[in-house]
Amino acid sequence: MARLKVEQKKSTIGCKQNQRDTMRSLGLKRIGDVVVKEDRPEIRGMVHTIRHLVAVEVIEGDN
Repeated sequence: MARLKVEQKKSTIGCKQNQRDTMRSLGLKRIGDVVVKEDRPEIRGMVHTIRHLVAVEVIEGDN
């Protein structure tokens, strides 16, 4: 299964509260943090909410 590598590129200062909450629920706390999550619709939706703050890379799975 594919995975998503999400890296925080910008700060959440001045962002809406729901964007801050989404960033925190993904496990991102500061600029430069990277998390790898399964490529699921829920995660895609969360990334879509904060797409202007993060960089996303698809990692192909070998399973």
